[in-house]
Amino acid sequence: MTAILTRDELAQALGRTGQGDRAAFRAVYESTSAKLMGVCLRILSDRQLAEDVLQDTYLTVWRKAETFDASRASPITWLVTIARNRSIDRLRSGAPMRTAAPIEAAIDLADAGPLPSAVTEQGDDVRRLNGCLEQLDEKVARCIRTAFFEGVTYDVLAEREGAPLGTMKSWIRRGLQRLKACLDQ
Repeated sequence: MTAILTRDELAQALGRTGQGDRAAFRAVYESTSAKLMGVCLRILSDRQLAEDVLQDTYLTVWRKAETFDASRASPITWLVTIARNRSIDRLRSGAPMRTAAPIEAAIDLADAGPLPSAVTEQGDDVRRLNGCLEQLDEKVARCIRTAFFEGVTYDVLAEREGAPLGTMKSWIRRGLQRLKACLDQ
């Protein structure tokens, strides 16, 4: 079983990856691939496409790890942003999808505004967001972080927390409303 790296260890491993350290890259992959696969799979709804995008994601990480700046974003936020962008790019490319859902369902994924991850990467915004998240109930904050930064579905979150799906959706909806109110101050 592979050990999950802490935030600092992951940032250091990304820095070494940027210098061509294959062992560090392996550690980054082993520590984050399950989370990033979840992000890709949630957006693409097709395991094979998600695996292809995950591979593209790690190729990008290998090539761009030297640009990672721990003062601007957490390592997982940086990695999730790459996976999310690659997944959305794949949707937009018109690559054949083998799912039964119509492509129109993907419209909700793309947003003309800045990506949430791009917004949170800004130093002051990160501090404000984290401060507002700390004001929420610990369980609600954890669920919001997991859903939005790791791409875990509400169904999976509900199962993990032992709560009904409707309750999980309510927790997150009310938590997001409180976050918005806090951030608007």
